Amino acid sequence: MTSSDRSQAVGVQQSKTYEIRTYGCQMNVHDSERLSGLLEEAGYVPAPKGGEGADVVVFNTCAVRENADNRLYGNLGQLAPKKAARPGMQIAVGGCLAQKDRDTIVKKAPWVDVVFGTHNIGKLPVLLERARVQEEAQVEIAESLEAFPSTLPTRRESAYAAWVSISVGCNNTCTFCIVPALRGKEKDRRPGDILAEVEALVAEGVSEITLLGQNVNAYGSDIGDREAFSKLLRACGKIEGLERVRFTSPHPRDFTDDVIAAMAETPNVMHQLHMPLQSGSDRVLKAMRRSYRQERFLGIIEKVRAAMPDAAISTDIIVGFPGETEEDFEQTLHTVRESRFAQAFTFQYSKRPGTPAAEMADQIPKAVVQARYERLVALQEEISWEENKKQVGRTLEVLVAEGEGRKDDATRRLSGRAPDNRLVHFTRPDEPVRPGDVVTVEVTYAAPHHLLAEGPAKAVRRTRAGDAWEKRNAAPAEKPQGVLLGLPTIGAPAPSPAPAAGCGCD
Repeated sequence: MTSSDRSQAVGVQQSKTYEIRTYGCQMNVHDSERLSGLLEEAGYVPAPKGGEGADVVVFNTCAVRENADNRLYGNLGQLAPKKAARPGMQIAVGGCLAQKDRDTIVKKAPWVDVVFGTHNIGKLPVLLERARVQEEAQVEIAESLEAFPSTLPTRRESAYAAWVSISVGCNNTCTFCIVPALRGKEKDRRPGDILAEVEALVAEGVSEITLLGQNVNAYGSDIGDREAFSKLLRACGKIEGLERVRFTSPHPRDFTDDVIAAMAETPNVMHQLHMPLQSGSDRVLKAMRRSYRQERFLGIIEKVRAAMPDAAISTDIIVGFPGETEEDFEQTLHTVRESRFAQAFTFQYSKRPGTPAAEMADQIPKAVVQARYERLVALQEEISWEENKKQVGRTLEVLVAEGEGRKDDATRRLSGRAPDNRLVHFTRPDEPVRPGDVVTVEVTYAAPHHLLAEGPAKAVRRTRAGDAWEKRNAAPAEKPQGVLLGLPTIGAPAPSPAPAAGCGCD
Protein backbone atom coordinates (compact mmCIF):
# COMPACT_ATOMS: atom_id res chain seq x y z
CA MET A 1 0.00 0.00 0.00
CA THR A 2 1.41 3.37 -1.00
CA SER A 3 1.31 6.48 1.17
CA SER A 4 -1.29 7.90 -1.23
CA ASP A 5 -3.47 4.82 -0.74
CA ARG A 6 -3.28 5.22 3.02
CA SER A 7 -4.01 8.92 2.82
CA GLN A 8 -7.37 8.21 1.19
CA ALA A 9 -8.50 6.65 4.44
CA VAL A 10 -6.77 9.00 6.90
CA GLY A 11 -9.20 11.23 8.73
CA VAL A 12 -12.30 9.51 7.36
CA GLN A 13 -13.17 7.48 10.43
CA GLN A 14 -11.98 9.78 13.19
CA SER A 15 -14.47 8.60 15.83
CA LYS A 16 -14.69 4.93 14.87
CA THR A 17 -13.33 2.07 16.97
CA TYR A 18 -11.72 -1.19 15.91
CA GLU A 19 -11.05 -4.67 17.26
CA ILE A 20 -8.70 -7.26 15.76
CA ARG A 21 -9.19 -10.96 16.51
CA THR A 22 -6.01 -12.88 15.74
CA TYR A 23 -5.59 -16.61 15.24
CA GLY A 24 -2.48 -18.60 14.32
CA CYS A 25 1.25 -18.22 14.49
CA GLN A 26 3.59 -15.35 15.29
CA MET A 27 3.39 -14.17 11.69
CA ASN A 28 -0.31 -13.48 12.20
CA VAL A 29 0.34 -11.83 15.54
CA HIS A 30 2.88 -9.47 14.00
CA ASP A 31 0.61 -8.82 11.01
CA SER A 32 -2.10 -7.79 13.48
CA GLU A 33 0.27 -5.25 15.01
CA ARG A 34 0.61 -3.77 11.53
CA LEU A 35 -3.14 -3.82 10.94
CA SER A 36 -3.56 -1.90 14.21
CA GLY A 37 -0.96 0.61 13.10
CA LEU A 38 -2.68 1.08 9.74
CA LEU A 39 -6.10 1.58 11.29
CA GLU A 40 -4.83 4.05 13.87
CA GLU A 41 -2.99 6.01 11.17
CA ALA A 42 -6.36 6.16 9.38
CA GLY A 43 -8.05 7.64 12.46
CA TYR A 44 -9.54 4.58 14.17
CA VAL A 45 -9.06 3.97 17.90
CA PRO A 46 -9.00 0.67 19.82
CA ALA A 47 -12.43 -0.39 21.07
CA PRO A 48 -12.70 -0.24 24.87
CA LYS A 49 -12.81 -3.57 26.64
CA GLY A 50 -16.21 -4.49 27.99
CA GLY A 51 -17.93 -2.02 25.70
CA GLU A 52 -20.79 -2.61 23.31
CA GLY A 53 -18.49 -3.64 20.49
CA ALA A 54 -16.33 -2.13 17.80
CA ASP A 55 -17.31 -0.24 14.67
CA VAL A 56 -14.85 -2.37 12.72
CA VAL A 57 -14.03 -6.00 13.57
CA VAL A 58 -11.10 -7.58 11.73
CA PHE A 59 -10.48 -11.32 11.71
CA ASN A 60 -6.83 -12.17 11.02
CA THR A 61 -7.18 -15.84 10.20
CA CYS A 62 -5.16 -19.04 10.19
CA ALA A 63 -5.69 -21.94 7.78
CA VAL A 64 -3.45 -24.65 9.23
CA ARG A 65 -6.16 -26.58 11.05
CA GLU A 66 -8.86 -28.69 9.46
CA ASN A 67 -11.78 -26.81 11.00
CA ALA A 68 -10.34 -23.29 10.76
CA ASP A 69 -13.08 -22.28 8.32
CA ASN A 70 -15.83 -23.64 10.60
CA ARG A 71 -14.48 -21.56 13.45
CA LEU A 72 -14.37 -18.44 11.29
CA TYR A 73 -17.91 -18.83 9.96
CA GLY A 74 -19.18 -19.55 13.47
CA ASN A 75 -17.68 -16.30 14.72
CA LEU A 76 -18.96 -14.40 11.70
CA GLY A 77 -22.43 -15.82 12.33
CA GLN A 78 -22.39 -14.51 15.89
CA LEU A 79 -21.63 -11.02 14.58
CA ALA A 80 -24.36 -10.99 11.92
CA PRO A 81 -27.21 -9.87 14.24
CA LYS A 82 -24.96 -7.32 15.95
CA LYS A 83 -24.09 -5.80 12.59
CA ALA A 84 -27.74 -5.75 11.53
CA ALA A 85 -28.60 -3.82 14.69
CA ARG A 86 -25.66 -1.41 14.35
CA PRO A 87 -25.71 0.71 11.18
CA GLY A 88 -22.23 1.46 9.86
CA MET A 89 -20.52 -1.47 11.52
CA GLN A 90 -18.02 -3.23 9.25
CA ILE A 91 -16.43 -6.68 9.28
CA ALA A 92 -13.16 -7.57 7.52
CA VAL A 93 -11.49 -10.95 7.07
CA GLY A 94 -7.79 -11.27 6.27
CA GLY A 95 -4.91 -13.68 6.74
CA CYS A 96 -4.23 -17.18 5.45
CA LEU A 97 -7.83 -18.40 5.31
CA ALA A 98 -8.85 -15.31 3.38
CA GLN A 99 -6.00 -15.90 0.94
CA LYS A 100 -7.21 -19.49 0.48
CA ASP A 101 -11.00 -19.05 0.36
CA ARG A 102 -11.31 -15.67 -1.39
CA ASP A 103 -14.85 -15.24 -2.77
CA THR A 104 -16.18 -18.14 -0.69
CA ILE A 105 -16.19 -16.00 2.43
CA VAL A 106 -18.57 -13.40 1.01
CA LYS A 107 -20.81 -16.12 -0.44
CA LYS A 108 -21.11 -17.88 2.91
CA ALA A 109 -21.22 -14.67 4.98
CA PRO A 110 -22.59 -11.88 2.76
CA TRP A 111 -22.53 -9.44 5.68
CA VAL A 112 -18.70 -9.32 5.48
CA ASP A 113 -17.51 -5.99 4.04
CA VAL A 114 -13.84 -6.66 3.18
CA VAL A 115 -11.74 -9.71 2.34
CA PHE A 116 -7.99 -9.20 1.93
CA GLY A 117 -5.05 -11.58 1.71
CA THR A 118 -1.63 -12.11 3.24
CA HIS A 119 0.12 -10.08 0.54
CA ASN A 120 -1.87 -6.84 0.72
CA ILE A 121 -2.63 -6.15 4.37
CA GLY A 122 -1.66 -2.52 3.75
CA LYS A 123 -4.86 -2.02 1.76
CA LEU A 124 -7.23 -2.59 4.68
CA PRO A 125 -8.12 1.06 5.51
CA VAL A 126 -8.82 2.02 1.90
CA LEU A 127 -10.83 -1.18 1.30
CA LEU A 128 -12.98 -0.40 4.34
CA GLU A 129 -13.61 3.10 3.05
CA ARG A 130 -14.37 1.82 -0.45
CA ALA A 131 -16.86 -0.71 0.97
CA ARG A 132 -18.55 2.06 2.95
CA VAL A 133 -18.85 4.41 0.00
CA GLN A 134 -19.86 1.80 -2.60
CA GLU A 135 -22.04 -0.15 -0.13
CA GLU A 136 -20.79 -3.51 -1.37
CA ALA A 137 -18.19 -6.04 -0.30
CA GLN A 138 -14.62 -5.49 -1.40
CA VAL A 139 -12.57 -8.63 -2.12
CA GLU A 140 -8.95 -7.98 -3.00
CA ILE A 141 -6.40 -10.79 -2.91
CA ALA A 142 -2.91 -10.07 -4.22
CA GLU A 143 -1.03 -13.04 -5.71
CA SER A 144 2.37 -11.76 -4.65
CA LEU A 145 3.81 -9.46 -2.01
CA GLU A 146 3.12 -5.81 -2.83
CA ALA A 147 5.52 -4.35 -0.27
CA PHE A 148 7.47 -5.86 2.61
CA PRO A 149 5.09 -5.61 5.59
CA SER A 150 7.67 -4.00 7.87
CA THR A 151 7.36 -0.81 5.83
CA LEU A 152 3.83 -0.41 7.21
CA PRO A 153 2.96 1.48 10.41
CA THR A 154 2.85 -0.79 13.44
CA ARG A 155 1.14 -0.62 16.82
CA ARG A 156 3.29 -2.89 18.98
CA GLU A 157 1.57 -5.01 21.62
CA SER A 158 4.55 -4.62 23.97
CA ALA A 159 6.66 -1.64 24.97
CA TYR A 160 9.67 -3.77 25.94
CA ALA A 161 9.69 -6.75 23.53
CA ALA A 162 9.12 -6.76 19.77
CA TRP A 163 8.87 -9.04 16.75
CA VAL A 164 11.10 -8.14 13.80
CA SER A 165 10.36 -9.88 10.51
CA ILE A 166 13.45 -10.81 8.52
CA SER A 167 11.64 -12.75 5.78
CA VAL A 168 8.20 -13.76 4.60
CA GLY A 169 7.12 -16.91 2.80
CA CYS A 170 8.68 -20.37 2.71
CA ASN A 171 10.43 -22.50 0.08
CA ASN A 172 9.70 -25.85 1.75
CA THR A 173 7.08 -28.32 0.50
CA CYS A 174 6.08 -30.17 3.68
CA THR A 175 3.10 -32.36 2.82
CA PHE A 176 1.11 -31.33 5.94
CA CYS A 177 1.53 -27.56 5.50
CA ILE A 178 -0.44 -25.12 3.39
CA VAL A 179 1.45 -21.99 4.46
CA PRO A 180 3.85 -21.79 1.46
CA ALA A 181 0.84 -21.82 -0.89
CA LEU A 182 -0.71 -18.92 1.02
CA ARG A 183 2.32 -16.79 1.91
CA GLY A 184 4.39 -17.53 -1.19
CA LYS A 185 8.07 -18.16 -1.76
CA GLU A 186 10.60 -16.84 0.71
CA LYS A 187 11.47 -13.19 0.34
CA ASP A 188 14.25 -11.76 2.51
CA ARG A 189 14.64 -8.24 3.80
CA ARG A 190 17.91 -6.43 3.35
CA PRO A 191 20.12 -6.75 6.45
CA GLY A 192 20.48 -2.99 6.71
CA ASP A 193 16.69 -2.54 6.83
CA ILE A 194 16.37 -5.15 9.57
CA LEU A 195 19.10 -3.63 11.70
CA ALA A 196 17.66 -0.14 11.20
CA GLU A 197 14.32 -1.37 12.53
CA VAL A 198 16.00 -3.04 15.52
CA GLU A 199 17.95 0.12 16.32
CA ALA A 200 14.79 2.22 16.09
CA LEU A 201 12.99 -0.15 18.46
CA VAL A 202 15.84 -0.04 20.96
CA ALA A 203 15.78 3.77 20.80
CA GLU A 204 12.09 3.57 21.78
CA GLY A 205 12.95 1.45 24.82
CA VAL A 206 12.63 -2.12 23.53
CA SER A 207 15.17 -4.42 25.20
CA GLU A 208 14.22 -7.79 23.62
CA ILE A 209 13.62 -8.60 19.98
CA THR A 210 12.61 -11.84 18.29
CA LEU A 211 13.71 -12.29 14.69
CA LEU A 212 10.78 -13.77 12.86
CA GLY A 213 10.50 -15.85 9.70
CA GLN A 214 8.44 -18.76 8.46
CA ASN A 215 11.78 -20.55 8.16
CA VAL A 216 13.95 -18.04 9.93
CA ASN A 217 17.39 -19.61 9.52
CA ALA A 218 16.93 -20.03 5.78
CA TYR A 219 17.46 -16.26 5.70
CA GLY A 220 19.96 -15.46 2.99
CA SER A 221 18.67 -17.90 0.37
CA ASP A 222 16.87 -15.06 -1.37
CA ILE A 223 19.92 -12.80 -1.30
CA GLY A 224 22.52 -15.48 -2.06
CA ASP A 225 24.41 -15.63 1.25
CA ARG A 226 24.28 -18.92 3.18
CA GLU A 227 25.80 -17.32 6.27
CA ALA A 228 23.52 -14.28 6.26
CA PHE A 229 21.56 -15.42 9.32
CA SER A 230 24.59 -15.96 11.55
CA LYS A 231 25.97 -12.59 10.38
CA LEU A 232 22.65 -10.99 11.31
CA LEU A 233 22.78 -12.50 14.82
CA ARG A 234 26.31 -11.17 15.32
CA ALA A 235 25.28 -7.73 14.03
CA CYS A 236 22.44 -7.63 16.56
CA GLY A 237 25.07 -8.27 19.22
CA LYS A 238 26.67 -4.93 18.43
CA ILE A 239 23.53 -2.86 19.04
CA GLU A 240 23.94 -0.98 22.32
CA GLY A 241 20.96 -1.31 24.63
CA LEU A 242 19.65 -4.52 23.04
CA GLU A 243 19.72 -7.02 25.89
CA ARG A 244 18.03 -10.12 24.45
CA VAL A 245 17.84 -11.55 20.94
CA ARG A 246 15.71 -14.57 20.07
CA PHE A 247 14.52 -16.11 16.80
CA THR A 248 11.77 -18.41 15.63
CA SER A 249 11.31 -20.83 14.00
CA PRO A 250 14.36 -22.46 12.42
CA HIS A 251 14.37 -25.58 10.25
CA PRO A 252 16.83 -28.43 10.93
CA ARG A 253 17.78 -28.49 7.25
CA ASP A 254 19.25 -24.99 7.47
CA PHE A 255 20.67 -25.17 10.98
CA THR A 256 24.37 -24.81 10.27
CA ASP A 257 27.46 -24.70 12.48
CA ASP A 258 27.98 -20.97 11.90
CA VAL A 259 24.57 -20.29 13.50
CA ILE A 260 25.49 -22.35 16.55
CA ALA A 261 28.78 -20.44 16.84
CA ALA A 262 27.00 -17.09 16.54
CA MET A 263 24.55 -18.08 19.29
CA ALA A 264 27.34 -19.21 21.58
CA GLU A 265 29.62 -16.24 20.94
CA THR A 266 27.15 -13.33 20.86
CA PRO A 267 26.35 -12.32 24.46
CA ASN A 268 22.86 -10.96 23.85
CA VAL A 269 21.69 -13.92 21.75
CA MET A 270 19.82 -16.12 24.22
CA HIS A 271 20.69 -19.76 24.73
CA GLN A 272 17.20 -20.81 23.75
CA LEU A 273 16.23 -22.75 20.64
CA HIS A 274 12.84 -23.75 19.29
CA MET A 275 13.44 -26.28 16.52
CA PRO A 276 10.50 -28.33 15.16
CA LEU A 277 11.05 -32.10 15.06
CA GLN A 278 7.57 -33.11 13.80
CA SER A 279 8.47 -36.83 13.90
CA GLY A 280 11.34 -39.01 15.03
CA SER A 281 10.70 -41.62 12.34
CA ASP A 282 12.79 -41.42 9.18
CA ARG A 283 9.98 -43.04 7.23
CA VAL A 284 7.42 -40.50 8.40
CA LEU A 285 9.85 -37.60 7.91
CA LYS A 286 10.26 -38.71 4.30
CA ALA A 287 6.48 -38.84 3.84
CA MET A 288 6.29 -35.36 5.36
CA ARG A 289 8.97 -34.18 2.89
CA ARG A 290 11.14 -33.05 5.78
CA SER A 291 14.68 -32.82 4.45
CA TYR A 292 16.45 -34.30 7.50
CA ARG A 293 16.35 -37.55 9.41
CA GLN A 294 16.53 -38.50 13.08
CA GLU A 295 20.32 -38.77 13.10
CA ARG A 296 20.71 -35.28 11.64
CA PHE A 297 18.28 -33.79 14.16
CA LEU A 298 19.97 -35.40 17.16
CA GLY A 299 23.34 -34.33 15.77
CA ILE A 300 22.23 -30.69 15.84
CA ILE A 301 21.01 -31.06 19.42
CA GLU A 302 24.36 -32.53 20.42
CA LYS A 303 26.30 -29.68 18.80
CA VAL A 304 24.08 -27.03 20.40
CA ARG A 305 24.54 -28.57 23.85
CA ALA A 306 28.30 -28.87 23.36
CA ALA A 307 28.52 -25.16 22.54
CA MET A 308 25.87 -24.04 25.08
CA PRO A 309 25.37 -26.58 27.88
CA ASP A 310 22.69 -24.39 29.46
CA ALA A 311 20.58 -24.12 26.29
CA ALA A 312 16.84 -24.72 26.65
CA ILE A 313 15.52 -26.48 23.55
CA SER A 314 11.85 -26.79 22.63
CA THR A 315 10.11 -28.34 19.66
CA ASP A 316 6.91 -29.13 17.76
CA ILE A 317 5.74 -32.72 17.25
CA ILE A 318 2.86 -34.08 15.18
CA VAL A 319 1.28 -37.37 16.32
CA GLY A 320 -0.73 -39.56 13.98
CA PHE A 321 0.54 -38.47 10.58
CA PRO A 322 -1.00 -40.67 7.84
CA GLY A 323 0.66 -44.08 7.77
CA GLU A 324 2.39 -43.68 11.16
CA THR A 325 2.90 -47.13 12.67
CA GLU A 326 3.53 -48.04 16.29
CA GLU A 327 7.20 -48.51 15.37
CA ASP A 328 7.29 -45.03 13.85
CA PHE A 329 5.76 -43.58 16.99
CA GLU A 330 8.31 -45.38 19.17
CA GLN A 331 11.04 -43.65 17.14
CA THR A 332 9.47 -40.30 18.05
CA LEU A 333 9.49 -41.27 21.73
CA HIS A 334 13.14 -42.32 21.40
CA THR A 335 14.06 -38.96 19.84
CA VAL A 336 12.25 -37.11 22.65
CA ARG A 337 14.14 -39.11 25.29
CA GLU A 338 17.47 -38.39 23.59
CA SER A 339 16.76 -34.69 22.99
CA ARG A 340 15.45 -33.92 26.48
CA PHE A 341 13.41 -30.94 25.36
CA ALA A 342 12.62 -28.29 27.94
CA GLN A 343 9.14 -28.30 26.45
CA ALA A 344 7.32 -29.60 23.42
CA PHE A 345 4.24 -28.32 21.63
CA THR A 346 2.45 -31.50 20.64
CA PHE A 347 -0.26 -31.76 18.01
CA GLN A 348 -2.65 -34.42 16.92
CA TYR A 349 -2.50 -34.53 13.13
CA SER A 350 -5.46 -32.92 11.43
CA LYS A 351 -6.03 -32.54 7.74
CA ARG A 352 -5.10 -29.21 6.19
CA PRO A 353 -7.37 -28.88 3.15
CA GLY A 354 -5.26 -28.39 0.04
CA THR A 355 -2.21 -30.27 1.34
CA PRO A 356 -0.89 -33.58 -0.06
CA ALA A 357 -1.15 -35.25 3.35
CA ALA A 358 -4.90 -34.68 3.43
CA GLU A 359 -5.26 -37.03 0.44
CA MET A 360 -2.90 -39.73 1.70
CA ALA A 361 -4.10 -43.25 2.41
CA ASP A 362 -3.83 -44.79 5.89
CA GLN A 363 -5.29 -41.90 7.84
CA ILE A 364 -4.89 -42.95 11.50
CA PRO A 365 -8.06 -43.59 13.56
CA LYS A 366 -8.78 -40.88 16.11
CA ALA A 367 -8.64 -43.27 19.06
CA VAL A 368 -5.14 -44.44 18.08
CA VAL A 369 -3.91 -40.88 17.64
CA GLN A 370 -5.35 -39.87 21.02
CA ALA A 371 -3.69 -42.79 22.81
CA ARG A 372 -0.29 -42.05 21.25
CA TYR A 373 -0.69 -38.37 21.99
CA GLU A 374 -1.32 -39.06 25.67
CA ARG A 375 1.76 -41.27 25.87
CA LEU A 376 3.91 -38.58 24.27
CA VAL A 377 2.55 -35.88 26.57
CA ALA A 378 3.19 -38.01 29.65
CA LEU A 379 6.80 -38.62 28.59
CA GLN A 380 7.46 -34.98 27.82
CA GLU A 381 5.87 -33.84 31.10
CA GLU A 382 8.28 -36.10 32.95
CA ILE A 383 11.28 -34.76 31.02
CA SER A 384 10.21 -31.12 31.35
CA TRP A 385 9.89 -31.48 35.11
CA GLU A 386 13.29 -33.19 35.41
CA GLU A 387 14.93 -30.48 33.30
CA ASN A 388 13.27 -27.70 35.30
CA LYS A 389 14.38 -29.26 38.60
CA LYS A 390 17.96 -28.69 37.43
CA GLN A 391 17.23 -24.95 37.65
CA VAL A 392 16.55 -25.02 41.41
CA GLY A 393 19.23 -23.06 43.24
CA ARG A 394 20.25 -21.08 40.16
CA THR A 395 20.26 -17.29 40.19
CA LEU A 396 18.47 -15.86 37.16
CA GLU A 397 17.89 -12.44 35.67
CA VAL A 398 14.17 -12.30 34.91
CA LEU A 399 12.72 -9.82 32.43
CA VAL A 400 9.45 -8.80 34.07
CA ALA A 401 6.50 -9.47 31.78
CA GLU A 402 2.97 -8.18 31.54
CA GLY A 403 0.16 -10.71 31.77
CA GLU A 404 2.31 -13.86 32.04
CA GLY A 405 1.03 -14.88 35.49
CA ARG A 406 -2.74 -15.19 35.76
CA LYS A 407 -2.54 -15.73 39.54
CA ASP A 408 0.00 -12.99 40.26
CA ASP A 409 -2.43 -10.68 42.06
CA ALA A 410 -3.75 -13.47 44.30
CA THR A 411 -0.27 -14.78 45.13
CA ARG A 412 1.45 -11.36 45.38
CA ARG A 413 3.92 -12.47 42.75
CA LEU A 414 5.24 -11.12 39.49
CA SER A 415 6.19 -13.14 36.45
CA GLY A 416 8.72 -12.96 33.67
CA ARG A 417 11.11 -14.83 31.44
CA ALA A 418 14.58 -16.12 32.21
CA PRO A 419 17.25 -15.74 29.52
CA ASP A 420 16.45 -19.27 28.27
CA ASN A 421 12.76 -18.27 28.04
CA ARG A 422 11.58 -20.35 31.00
CA LEU A 423 8.62 -18.79 32.78
CA VAL A 424 9.48 -17.66 36.34
CA HIS A 425 7.01 -16.57 39.01
CA PHE A 426 8.73 -14.64 41.82
CA THR A 427 7.88 -12.83 45.04
CA ARG A 428 6.95 -9.22 44.43
CA PRO A 429 9.82 -6.97 45.63
CA ASP A 430 9.10 -4.17 48.09
CA GLU A 431 10.25 -1.55 45.61
CA PRO A 432 8.20 -0.72 42.51
CA VAL A 433 8.82 -3.01 39.54
CA ARG A 434 7.50 -2.48 36.01
CA PRO A 435 7.21 -4.77 32.99
CA GLY A 436 10.49 -4.40 31.14
CA ASP A 437 12.55 -4.12 34.32
CA VAL A 438 14.95 -6.91 35.31
CA VAL A 439 14.78 -8.70 38.67
CA THR A 440 17.49 -11.08 39.90
CA VAL A 441 16.06 -14.05 41.81
CA GLU A 442 17.02 -17.50 43.08
CA VAL A 443 14.90 -20.43 41.91
CA THR A 444 13.44 -22.37 44.86
CA TYR A 445 10.95 -24.73 43.18
CA ALA A 446 10.33 -26.24 39.75
CA ALA A 447 7.10 -27.38 38.13
CA PRO A 448 6.92 -28.92 34.66
CA HIS A 449 6.03 -25.63 32.98
CA HIS A 450 7.31 -22.89 35.28
CA LEU A 451 9.81 -22.03 38.00
CA LEU A 452 9.21 -20.38 41.37
CA ALA A 453 11.48 -17.95 43.21
CA GLU A 454 9.87 -17.63 46.63
CA GLY A 455 12.58 -15.71 48.47
CA PRO A 456 13.29 -11.98 48.36
CA ALA A 457 14.70 -10.57 45.14
CA LYS A 458 18.48 -10.29 45.07
CA ALA A 459 18.39 -7.16 42.88
CA VAL A 460 16.03 -4.97 40.91
CA ARG A 461 17.28 -3.12 37.84
CA ARG A 462 15.09 -0.38 36.47
CA THR A 463 15.51 -0.20 32.71
CA ARG A 464 14.76 1.96 29.71
CA ALA A 465 12.30 -0.75 28.71
CA GLY A 466 10.47 -0.25 32.00
CA ASP A 467 10.50 3.50 31.37
CA ALA A 468 8.93 2.86 27.96
CA TRP A 469 6.21 0.68 29.49
CA GLU A 470 5.49 3.32 32.14
CA LYS A 471 5.28 6.07 29.53
CA ARG A 472 2.89 4.08 27.34
CA ASN A 473 0.62 3.19 30.26
CA ALA A 474 0.56 6.73 31.62
CA ALA A 475 -1.62 7.66 28.63
CA PRO A 476 -5.36 7.20 29.17
CA ALA A 477 -5.85 5.41 25.82
CA GLU A 478 -7.38 1.95 25.93
CA LYS A 479 -5.10 -1.02 25.43
CA PRO A 480 -5.69 -3.14 22.32
CA GLN A 481 -7.43 -6.49 22.54
CA GLY A 482 -5.03 -9.32 23.32
CA VAL A 483 -4.11 -11.68 20.53
CA LEU A 484 -5.37 -15.25 20.53
CA LEU A 485 -2.16 -17.07 19.76
CA GLY A 486 -3.80 -20.45 19.62
CA LEU A 487 -0.90 -21.78 21.70
CA PRO A 488 -1.89 -25.10 23.25
CA THR A 489 -1.44 -25.68 26.92
CA ILE A 490 1.52 -28.00 27.02
CA GLY A 491 0.18 -31.47 27.58
CA ALA A 492 -3.42 -30.57 26.72
CA PRO A 493 -5.27 -31.49 23.55
CA ALA A 494 -4.19 -29.10 20.83
CA PRO A 495 -6.84 -26.44 20.20
CA SER A 496 -7.87 -25.25 16.81
CA PRO A 497 -6.31 -23.30 15.29
CA ALA A 498 -2.94 -24.32 16.61
CA PRO A 499 0.73 -23.73 16.21
CA ALA A 500 3.44 -23.77 18.29
CA ALA A 501 6.01 -21.44 18.73
CA GLY A 502 5.51 -21.51 15.00
CA CYS A 503 2.48 -22.75 13.24
CA GLY A 504 3.60 -26.33 13.46
CA CYS A 505 4.81 -26.13 9.90
CA ASP A 506 8.45 -25.11 10.20
